Amino acid sequence: MTQTEHFLALFKSSSALLDGHFRLTSGKHSNQYFQCARVLQYPKNAEVLCSAIAKHYQSAGITLVISPAIGGIVVGQEVGRLLGVRTIFAERDNGEMKIRRGFEIFPDDNILICEDVITTGGSVREVYDLLKNEGHQIAGVASIVDRSNGKAAFDVPYYSIIQLEVNAWEPDFCPLCKEGVPVIKPGSRVFKS
Repeated sequence: MTQTEHFLALFKSSSALLDGHFRLTSGKHSNQYFQCARVLQYPKNAEVLCSAIAKHYQSAGITLVISPAIGGIVVGQEVGRLLGVRTIFAERDNGEMKIRRGFEIFPDDNILICEDVITTGGSVREVYDLLKNEGHQIAGVASIVDRSNGKAAFDVPYYSIIQLEVNAWEPDFCPLCKEGVPVIKPGSRVFKS
């Protein structure tokens, strides 16, 4: 069994890999959904999955791990624990990604941005832009699942432990919508109608 097959087996055994008709955080529709919270609810799974990320960045001199809320928080916390560094998260306030709750980023911090699943990279890009605009040093981006089909790109190294080619359609071109299959929005972000 390859490492990817082992990781996917963890998702399947946790009922975290779902089939159906889903509205993703990006707004696109898909016939598959990775509910990372289901696999990460088991600390041993979180350790196994996140240790691959921590190992990849162990020699990068990371001093701080940050994640976009809410999906990336568990990933960031576990990667930070394994690297032995501080972990914080950014969250939306009136639709804008911000660092709140008294979290601090120091001038000499070397930062890793962690996320659970990346489809378009929108949330990570918001955190990245926030940090860059404030002049912070970003060492890399990491995720458990890259379902961007190779399209997510950042100006820093990007590492993902599972890369999958999955279908993601704009709503106007979604074959499941055309078939009348009801769409489900399982993620954490609330959309305005």
